[in-house]
Parts: sequence; structure tokens; C-alpha cells
Amino acid sequence: MIVVTGATGNVGRPLTRALAEAGRQVTAVSRHAAAVPDGVRHVVADLAEPAGLRPALAGAKALFLLLSGDMHAAGAGPADIIGEAAVSGVRRVVLLSSQGVATRPFGPTRIAMRAVEDVLRESGLEWAILRPGGFASNALWWAESIRARRVVAAPFGDVGVPIIDPADIAEVAAACLLDDRHTGGVYELTGPEVITPRRQAEAIAAALGSPVRFQDLTRDEAKAAMAQSMPAELAEDTLDILGSPSPAELRVSPDVQRVLGHAPRPFADWAARNIAAFR
Repeated sequence: MIVVTGATGNVGRPLTRALAEAGRQVTAVSRHAAAVPDGVRHVVADLAEPAGLRPALAGAKALFLLLSGDMHAAGAGPADIIGEAAVSGVRRVVLLSSQGVATRPFGPTRIAMRAVEDVLRESGLEWAILRPGGFASNALWWAESIRARRVVAAPFGDVGVPIIDPADIAEVAAACLLDDRHTGGVYELTGPEVITPRRQAEAIAAALGSPVRFQDLTRDEAKAAMAQSMPAELAEDTLDILGSPSPAELRVSPDVQRVLGHAPRPFADWAARNIAAFR
């Protein structure tokens, strides 16, 4: 049995589907009731209460651990989930971490995530750590404004990073859960090219077949919008990267190719697959 947390999200959903299609027994965990693929067991649980995961972890041999933004807020105990997994007999944990753990190790959310990584390394379990950069699916923040006004409003319109398609993260996660060769691996996951928000808007417009106007936001405007769905510290850390990426954050990593044997998907591919969200 493989347990997937965050199973209804942008990474967890394709990962759950891929594992089920591979013939594996899967338990999908999410905070709310949701549809899952045929044959997949669904358990409603909140990772903020690690003991509540015990029913999901019973009989499991592997765990994909995805921590939502609020799990890095003061008082949260995400590392306790690893302890629950070990007590429940889980042998392998694949942790979705963040590129910023290496590139910006002193940001508050990066310190918290590095602490989780360290607990996992010292747990005695088999492990792999995935460190993606920005997600292509963050463009869904623009869906409402594109549908209503054909506008993308974002900061740093001409500053790019090599964002990654969540489908590629899911494929790498599946490989790490299923293949012993990836035990002890730390993988930096990026897309195939640096792409700016303005160029992302152009890719969405091309997939729509309709013009999309780009509107620059100030940093403060962007932070206010982001803080509605994530802790303020995480919004600050994210904006630091988006506004002034370091050379390490601009680097296109070879790790997707190395694990999967094919190049990561470009943003235009993600936009075409998800264009219904913007119509």
C-alpha cells in the first residue's frame, strides 16, 4: 500500500492516478471528501493532526508527503508525521520539499522545511527528497481574471525562472516510491527553460486562441493577494525568488531527465492541457 497525501492537488492527483494505473494499492489522503480513481481508497485527514493519519497509514509501506503552506506556520508539527509513519510500519517516505531549501536556506519557511528533511534523513526509513522550483500550475491564480477580463495581473513580468509542470513532479515521485535506485536521492526539479510571467500569459493566450493582456502588479499588491491563501512568510519567500532569482534558481536542472529518461514538459504543454480552466 502507498499513501499519497495532498492527493487531490496538482501533484497528488496525477501521482495517485499513475500509481493506480501501475496496479499499486493506493490510499489517497485529503482534508475534504473528493473523487478518486477507481480502486483507490480515500481517507479524510488533516496533516495538522498527525495522529489522525493512523487509519490511512495502517498497512502502508510507502508514503508521499506533501505539506501545505499552513503546515509551516508557527505551532505546526510536520516532522511528527514522519514519526507516525515509522510507528505505523511505513518503510519509505518521499518528501516534496522546495528548491529554496538549498538556494535560500535562511528564509523562515525554508528553515522549517529543512528541519523536516533532517528528521526524515535521521528517521531510519528509506527516503527520497524532491526539491521543485516554481510550479506551472501557479498560473491558475490568474484563471478568474483571464476568464472574466482576459487579463493576467502579476509582479515581475519580465523576470523568469524555469517553472516545472506538476505532472513531471508526480512522475518523479512515482519513480522514487517504486524504484529502490532512488533511495537516498535528492532531486532538484525544474522545467526545461526560463520563462517570464509575460511569456506565460502569451502561452495561455495561444492555447485560448484569444489575446490576453498583461498587467504589472507591485510587490505589495502581489503579497496582499498571495497572503489570502498562504502564510505571509511564505508569500515573502516566494516573492523574493520571483523578483530576484539567484543563478542557482535560474539553472535548468538535469534531474527530471535523469530520473524519467525524457526532458521536462514546457509551460506551453501545461497550458494546453489545462486550458479549460481559463475559458
